[in-house]
Amino acid sequence: MKNTESSKDTEEELFLDIDLHHGDTILPLHTSIVLFLMSYCDCKTFKTFLVVPEEGHKIPKEGFLPSNLVVSIISRKDLPGIVQSCRLPAVIEASGVFCRAGLAVVLRHIIQKTYSADPSRKDVLELLGFKKTCLKACAEVSQWTRLCEISIPWAVETFLKDPSATIPPEVLQLERKLGEPVRVHNDDKIRRQKMQEMKSNENGKRKEAQKETTQNNFQKPPSLELTAALSRLSVQDPPIKTAREPAHIRKAKTSDLPSLEHVFAEGLYFTLTDVVLLPCIHHFLVALQKVSPEKIYGHPLIIGWYQRVLQVQGVQKAAAASNIKFLHFLPVDSQHQEHSTASSIEEEEKEIPEIHFLGGPRPTMTKLKDHGIEAAFAPHPCPSQAIDWGSLPAEVRPAEGKMSSDRALRKQQQLNNILSVVTNMAKPSDTIVDFCSGGGHVGIVLAYMLPSCQIILIENKEESLIRARDRSNGLGLTNIWFIQANLDYFTGEFNIGVALHACGVATDMVIEHCIAARAAFVICPCCYGFIQNTVKTTFPRSCRFQNVLSYKEHMVLCRFADQTAVQLPAERRQIGKNCMGLVDLDRAWAAEQHGYKAHVISMEPESCSPKNNLIVGCLN
Repeated sequence: MKNTESSKDTEEELFLDIDLHHGDTILPLHTSIVLFLMSYCDCKTFKTFLVVPEEGHKIPKEGFLPSNLVVSIISRKDLPGIVQSCRLPAVIEASGVFCRAGLAVVLRHIIQKTYSADPSRKDVLELLGFKKTCLKACAEVSQWTRLCEISIPWAVETFLKDPSATIPPEVLQLERKLGEPVRVHNDDKIRRQKMQEMKSNENGKRKEAQKETTQNNFQKPPSLELTAALSRLSVQDPPIKTAREPAHIRKAKTSDLPSLEHVFAEGLYFTLTDVVLLPCIHHFLVALQKVSPEKIYGHPLIIGWYQRVLQVQGVQKAAAASNIKFLHFLPVDSQHQEHSTASSIEEEEKEIPEIHFLGGPRPTMTKLKDHGIEAAFAPHPCPSQAIDWGSLPAEVRPAEGKMSSDRALRKQQQLNNILSVVTNMAKPSDTIVDFCSGGGHVGIVLAYMLPSCQIILIENKEESLIRARDRSNGLGLTNIWFIQANLDYFTGEFNIGVALHACGVATDMVIEHCIAARAAFVICPCCYGFIQNTVKTTFPRSCRFQNVLSYKEHMVLCRFADQTAVQLPAERRQIGKNCMGLVDLDRAWAAEQHGYKAHVISMEPESCSPKNNLIVGCLN
C-alpha cells in the first residue's frame, strides 16, 4: 500500500506557460511538447500547473488539454520564488529549493521520473538515446539542441501567427539534416546486415513482396533500418536474433558497405528529439496545408519522417490524448524533390567552419602591440586574504567534492581568490549567482560565509547539482537555491555573478548575463580553445580589438591561451599566459563599453591552476 502522506511530501510540481490573445487560450509549443511527452509516457508523477498572467483567468475544459491530465491554474505572481527566476517550463522539487528549467531539461527529467516509477518502461528510457545523452548538451554550445529546443519551436510559432507560402529557414535546415548520412553506434554490423539483405533482393527472394507495396503509403516497404528501429521500441517483444552473416559479407570493406537510411530525426532510432519535433512539425504542416498545400511536397524528407513517427507504438494514443489529428499525404518522389529542396537551403543558418592555423601567436601579439595593446594584469585586490579552511565544517571543504588531496588544496587556493573578492563586494541581502556551479565549490562556501545573502547555483549537469544539494543539506543551509538549467533560462535579478572555470564561451555568456542584470562579476575563465562565434556571441568582443584583429587572428590567441599546462616549457607557458591575458583583456574592455570598470588579475599563487586569470567587473 502506498504511503499517501509521503507521496504528497515528495510530489514535484510542473509549471507550464499558456498564451492569451484576445480572450483565446493558446498553448505555446514548449507546453504542447511537454504535454505530448507526458501523454506518451502516461506520466502522472507531477502536480501540473498552467501559469496565467493574473488571478481569475479561466481556460476551456474541452479540446484544449490532454484528456488524461489533471491541471491546476496559478497566477504568475503566486509562483514560488525560485520558479519566478526561470523561464518555463519548470519543475520544482517538494523542498522548494531545487528547480529544473527549460524544455530539454524538463523533458529529460520527465523521462527519468517515469522510468524510475515503472522500470518496465524501457521504451521510455530509450528516448534518451545511446549513452542517454539525447538533447543533453546545452543549446548555447550545441547547434542541434538549439535547432530542436529553441529555433524550430520559435520559427513555427512565428509562422502560425501569420502563415504564408514562405518556409521558415529553420524548417529547411531540418529537411537538410534528415538528408545527411546516418551515424549510429555499431552501425558497421547493421550495414553488413543491410548488404546481405540487398544481395538477397538481387537474387529475387523479395521481389514478390516489393510488388505488393501499397500505393497509399508514402514511404518504401519496411526497410531493415525501420524494422530494427521499431522492434527496439517494443516493450514486450524480445530483440530479433539474426543468423551470422556469410563470409563474403563479414570480410567486406567498410567503405563498400551501403549507407543507412534516415528513419528518425537523429538517425535510426526514435528519441526525445522526435518527441520535441512532432508537435512543431505537425502544427506547421497543418497551417501550410491551408495556405499553400503544394508546398508541403517540397519537403519529402520531413513528410517521410512524419509518416514514420506514426508507426511508433504509443504515438497515436498520445496524439489522440493531446488533440493532435495526424495528416495523411499522397506518395511523393523524394528523389525528384531533392534538387529543389537543396536550392532552398541557402537561407538557413550556416555551420561554424573549422579553422586551421599556421604558425604561432607571435605575429598576432606583435600586431596588437603595434596598436598599443598588451596583456596587463591589475594588482590583486585582496592578496593576503585567505579562508581558515580548518575551522569550517567538512561539507564546506572542496575535498567533499570527491577529489584528491593535491587537487583539493589547489581548489582551496582558487576559492581563496574568488571568495576574497566576492565577500568584499557583497552587502547584506544581496543575491549572488554561482554560474556553471558544478558541485557547488564556490556557492556552498558563499552560502555558509554570507548567511544574510541569497545564493543561487546554476548548472546544466544534474549529477553535479545533486551532489551540491546533498552537501548543502548536510550543512542545513537555508539561503541557497539550486537551478538545473541553461543560462538563458535563468531570468532572475541578482547583484553579483560568479563563475569558477567557466568553459569557453560560457565565460562570455556569464558576463553578458551580469551586464544585462547590471550586476558585478568575478569570473575565472577556462578552455580558451573552445571559444568560437555563436548565434549570440562573436569575437573579438571589444571595439578596440575588433579594429585590429580579425576573427581568425583572435582564434589564434584563444588556441594558444590553452597552452599553460605545467608540463610545458616555461617560455611556452609564458606565451600562453600572455595570450590568456589578451583574450581576457578583450572581454574586460567589452564590459567597459557597457559602463563597467573591469580588470584582469592573476590568482595567487599562480600555481593554483594553469587557468589562473580572474576578470573582475563593477559598475562605475
